[in-house]
Amino acid sequence: MTESLLEQDATAQLAALAGKRVSAVELLKASLARHAETHAALNAVVAADPERALEQARAIDDARSRGENVGLLAGLPMTVKDTFDVSGMAASSGLAAFRRRMVGDAAAPGAARHAGAVIWGKTNVPVMAADWQSANGLYGATNNPWDLARTPGGSSGGAAAALAARVTALEIGSDIGGSLRVPAGFCGVFSHKPTWGLVSQRGHVPPHPGSHAERDLNVVGPMARSARDLRLLLSILENGPLAPKAPPADLQDARIGLWLDDPLCPLDPEVRAVIEAFARDLRLAGAEVELIQSPTDMRVLLHSYQTLLGAILGEDMPPSALRAMELRRPFAKAALARGAEPLSTAAMTVAYTARHREWMAADAVRARLRHEIAEQFDRWHVILAPITPVPAFLHDKRPFARRSLKTSDGGGIAYNALITWISLATALHLPATAIPAGLTPGGLPVGVQLIGPLGGDARCLALAHAIDENVRGFVAPPL
Repeated sequence: MTESLLEQDATAQLAALAGKRVSAVELLKASLARHAETHAALNAVVAADPERALEQARAIDDARSRGENVGLLAGLPMTVKDTFDVSGMAASSGLAAFRRRMVGDAAAPGAARHAGAVIWGKTNVPVMAADWQSANGLYGATNNPWDLARTPGGSSGGAAAALAARVTALEIGSDIGGSLRVPAGFCGVFSHKPTWGLVSQRGHVPPHPGSHAERDLNVVGPMARSARDLRLLLSILENGPLAPKAPPADLQDARIGLWLDDPLCPLDPEVRAVIEAFARDLRLAGAEVELIQSPTDMRVLLHSYQTLLGAILGEDMPPSALRAMELRRPFAKAALARGAEPLSTAAMTVAYTARHREWMAADAVRARLRHEIAEQFDRWHVILAPITPVPAFLHDKRPFARRSLKTSDGGGIAYNALITWISLATALHLPATAIPAGLTPGGLPVGVQLIGPLGGDARCLALAHAIDENVRGFVAPPL
């Protein structure tokens, strides 16, 4: 009974708990058993506190037996990305120096715990959440449950792998460079990147522990195996009153702009074919789906985004590395003046060493583009776009500058191109819901993102919910 429940989403598990078909203790023990069964292969959950979790689960079972009111997530076992402080399990963010701290819950996991969630483990990340692979010297690498030789993505890679493998039913992740959407796409699960500022970042590492900064671009959001679960968890995490329950959108009324082409946004032919087939299925379900041009000038947006992002990530770099970049800055600026492309080493060097005036100029560009793109959402409910140029790739331990991505037709793509498709929503603070679109001929998941207008989280999630129930949803990997 409990093993079969793990195959279901969080909403179904909560219904079983409320109906007393399973106890919180039984469900937690089943999750722990599934973790033990898959850990050697996946290495997704890298820290656990089962004793504290069992104590909380017993307390919830006792309260329920007495007929007391319990929270929306009462008794649901869940894990949390290891960039969030959790009572008894400080965020390591992949660094041994951070994990021995005495901390309370960060804002987001604290809200989930207040709603009755039983948090029992932490999922793996890259060092300081700064890669699209989830590997570090402290815990090692996490593998993709669809192909153990491949990455589950980053930085919420452990979270996505644990969800896909049915180790957990809900997760809390974060996203500044695709860290919610890339792993969801690589592992075939759902995630939601909220409008910036909708969910508190307090207790997230980075920035360094103890900071109360709500960093630009970074967001905190839910991950799950269904769109309805995203809606449930976001209603608990968001700042302000709980969002009202709402039905799925009506696909017959949906107007979707399909964005698949831009000179600066590469796309593997197999990934494109999966998304085109997905778009055809949306049309068959009644949605209006029309191929559109790039919704903004991507060259301008990428230059702006790189400056905004580099100014943030530079703060987390070792001082010696930042000093080395400062020495290279004059040569990098000269290369940009000669026409160096966005995503080039020169562009990244200038971004990481940005002066305040350069940041202000990038912010002004961002504000203009955000104003201009608002018109797109008068015509389209959402923009449907790829998340990544390629599906999950083989583990790559080489330095960043030496990495590249292989395409199905034998071509190559720069590793930094992973930032292209995700940059629109991130730079402009827009919401984006990642949903499964299908599998490549080689059996790897392809995800897409539904990008909505500023503050249009409910719109994205309602449409994702309708697609999940009527067109395409979670498919379990072979593990």
